[in-house]
Amino acid sequence: MSSFLESIRGMKFFDMHVHMISRTTDDYQAMADAGIVAVLEPAFWLGQPRTGVDSFRDYYASLVGWERFRASQFGIRHYCTMGLNSKEANQEALAEQVMEILPLFIYKEGVVGIGEIGFDDQTPAEEKYYRAQLELAKEANLPVQVHTPHRDKKRGTTRSMDIAIEHGIDPGMVIIDHNNEETVREVLDRGFWAGFTIYPFTKMGNERMVEIVRQYGPDRIMINSAADWGISDPLAVPKTAALMKQNGISDEAIRLVTLENAVTAFAPSGQISLSDFDQPLTIDQSQRFNGSSVLRGGQAPRIDKDSTIIK
Repeated sequence: MSSFLESIRGMKFFDMHVHMISRTTDDYQAMADAGIVAVLEPAFWLGQPRTGVDSFRDYYASLVGWERFRASQFGIRHYCTMGLNSKEANQEALAEQVMEILPLFIYKEGVVGIGEIGFDDQTPAEEKYYRAQLELAKEANLPVQVHTPHRDKKRGTTRSMDIAIEHGIDPGMVIIDHNNEETVREVLDRGFWAGFTIYPFTKMGNERMVEIVRQYGPDRIMINSAADWGISDPLAVPKTAALMKQNGISDEAIRLVTLENAVTAFAPSGQISLSDFDQPLTIDQSQRFNGSSVLRGGQAPRIDKDSTIIK
């Protein structure tokens, strides 16, 4: 793996969909060493149903608080999107309470959009809260990050775009995520951003992604890992970049699909720009957040260590 990643040494990557609350500090370290300079963490479900609105409140607070701090301790900038995910939209009584607190978080530092929202089983409740959050995004002038369903993906993707247009949202403000070969053409033809998730067995593979970039070019395409508590790979973006380079994709195209396009898509939030990455973050693991540190016991802090590939 170290020799594979050596080919992309010096490149910068932005994983624009990764659930770091589910990952370890070892993952942060490996991601930083592989060239990931920024992550975007969409709000999502935790693997089991939440039973009260305060659990959402604490989770949202962690995305703009502890997790943002924890990323910085490894030289990684942390952004997030806030939303009620499609799966939990089906708990309507709780969903109503969540919609009441969402406006308290969408204007926080580091929040670059509303997401991830959309469809899971494509139920009436999911549509109801998808529409409500599209209106919230319009009111806040924030980009929207759309989760497309695992089942009946093509119909769900088309329906998601139709509804966004019905609400008067510019397709250039909408990132349609988890695309595949079946959906990409329509998403690009209609002017939306197309996100692709490199996730084992269920979404998109590294080699298939290379062929998509080869076929469609790099415009309005972006790559992510969606790494979470399941079987997933937080190094999916740099690994795919290395494979693209190995297969003759230009450095410019790689930079677009692994960094620049995502920054451009979320830039309307006013919270992110390419100039953010001109200088690396200063790493000082002796810092604390509300009295807490990423260090335990007698661990020595990592201070201003150059990023290197772990060998």
